[in-house]
Amino acid sequence: MPTIVEIEDRVILQAGQSKVEILPACGATLNNWQVHMHNRPWKLIDGYDSVEDFKQNCEAKGFRSSKLSPFVCRLHHGKYNFEEQELTVEKFYLAEHAIHGLVYDAPFTVVSKFADEISAVLVLQYNYNGEDKGYPFQYKLQVTYTLTEQNQLGIATSVTNTSSNAIPIADGWHPYFALGRPVDELELAMQTSDMLEFDATLIPTGEFLPYTVFNQPGSLAGVEFDNCFKLRQSLLEPACRIINRNDNIQLSIYPDISYPYLQVYIPPHRQSIAIENLSAAPDAFNNKIGLVYLDPKETMSFSTTYQVSEIS
Repeated sequence: MPTIVEIEDRVILQAGQSKVEILPACGATLNNWQVHMHNRPWKLIDGYDSVEDFKQNCEAKGFRSSKLSPFVCRLHHGKYNFEEQELTVEKFYLAEHAIHGLVYDAPFTVVSKFADEISAVLVLQYNYNGEDKGYPFQYKLQVTYTLTEQNQLGIATSVTNTSSNAIPIADGWHPYFALGRPVDELELAMQTSDMLEFDATLIPTGEFLPYTVFNQPGSLAGVEFDNCFKLRQSLLEPACRIINRNDNIQLSIYPDISYPYLQVYIPPHRQSIAIENLSAAPDAFNNKIGLVYLDPKETMSFSTTYQVSEIS
């Protein structure tokens, strides 16, 4: 029977052989996902040691499992134009560009939680009230985690415009996955058609390049990634798989059509891999690739599902 338990600054969801740890006050971060398979536990998320570790090292540790909103990845020099006004984001910069949005460390609160025979569900909420001068708008962000007994985790986000005018919005996630072995011992498969071309500072040029290298599973040994890919949507296949053949375990990712882009990043330590579902391209506030505008009171939802299984 699925269960939900609140322990101080954490919320634990458990269903079957899966257990998930969420840190609500730390940007609704998915800090751990453990699955018991093949007579042993598997830690699937490369997270933080504690809430204090998150508060001190979120940026230094690469924004692990951060919610990306209202923009994703990089924003060129932190600047963009909206309604004939140039705006400049104040929050975190990596080198010359603003990065990973404004709410990655926001204090979400628990709105509701319940468990039944099928799943454990947690709903978290944060109201952004225009705190950053570079995004002087208001919107409500709700994140819903759903864990089932089939080793399946769903993450859904709804964004509601609470401003009096339309607002630009993009949404994404920044989880780092680990499958029990270094990245060089894993394989990747992703249903992509094109890769977005970046300049030397990882800002898109606006051009897409044909890319099908990992349409079939391929080794990640020696592969370097910090790239954005356009997905080929399929109802029959996952958009992406991380495969550990040595231990017969894989993670499959099934985004819905609200997440047509995938950012893949392998950090220098190569012990985990970031697979980021994105609703829009990096720097979308400038290049407009995938960018949406929400009218006042309008809501848009984004969702993806992760499945852990044996290799079929």
